[in-house]
Amino acid sequence: MSATVPEFKLVLVGDGGTGKTTFVKRHLSGEFEKKYIATVGVEVHPITFQTSRGMICFNTWDTAGQEKFGGLRDGYYIQGQCAIIMFDVTSRITYKNVPNWHRDLVRVCENIPIVLCGNKVDVKERKVKAKNITFHRKKNLQYFDISAKSNFNFEKPFLWLARKLVGDANLTFTAAPALAPPSAEIDPSLIAEYQRELEQAAAQPLPDDDDDDM
Repeated sequence: MSATVPEFKLVLVGDGGTGKTTFVKRHLSGEFEKKYIATVGVEVHPITFQTSRGMICFNTWDTAGQEKFGGLRDGYYIQGQCAIIMFDVTSRITYKNVPNWHRDLVRVCENIPIVLCGNKVDVKERKVKAKNITFHRKKNLQYFDISAKSNFNFEKPFLWLARKLVGDANLTFTAAPALAPPSAEIDPSLIAEYQRELEQAAAQPLPDDDDDDM
């Protein structure tokens, strides 16, 4: 008998149009087995990974566009065990709204591991630069640049969350997830440049202003 696969409720939030649905749909297992919960109006995608400690499943809650009507009901967050907050690096307003999403999230789910993701780094016209992204440092979250369309860094947020949830900093994914083929190309030199910028930004002192805590 195989042991039961540990399942965790992952809450995915962020402004509409930031690529949340595209992101969840990259993982084919989550797309095939998704279920719709009418009472809350969400799609739940079970996204599984093979890890060095066995299988792990993230039941990933996607808003199904509800966030466009101003916030999400508490039922969306209740019993959330981990979260991804997503913004779009080509749209400053989506980053400016990150503190609001974070506030709603921690009001219901205290002390859960949270990853902040800046999506669409495949687009050349990046508006939110690494040096502008400081919210995760103020709130002790993890940050990753991602590109849902090109699968870039897809597994990074899940791996970071898995390590936190399982309590093993050395946990690894032992098989590549089954992902849909990329629908966007990403320039490796651009990614190298972004990586350098992120490292430089991380070494800078935090700004004193409270602009993004509003």
